[in-house]
Amino acid sequence: MGIKLYYTTVTASRTVKSQQAEVIRILESKSIQYELIDISVGGELRDEMRSKVGDPTAVPPQLFNEHEYCGNYEMFSEAVEADTVEQFLKLA
Repeated sequence: MGIKLYYTTVTASRTVKSQQAEVIRILESKSIQYELIDISVGGELRDEMRSKVGDPTAVPPQLFNEHEYCGNYEMFSEAVEADTVEQFLKLA
């Protein structure tokens, strides 16, 4: 599967929860298949996400196409506004 969404099921941040929910809602509304990777199941997944992003403080949601970094929530949101989600996710 191409699109990978790093997210967490354990967070006290309402912002992170709402951003994750919005990304999932938009992906599903566009019928874009994706794989959820829950970083809360182990620190190594969080570290892997941060290493791939290149930011030791990165928080979910983070989007990838296979191993290629697409961006974070803010970048995804901009692509939604510009109607360029497929290009953002490197699908087009």
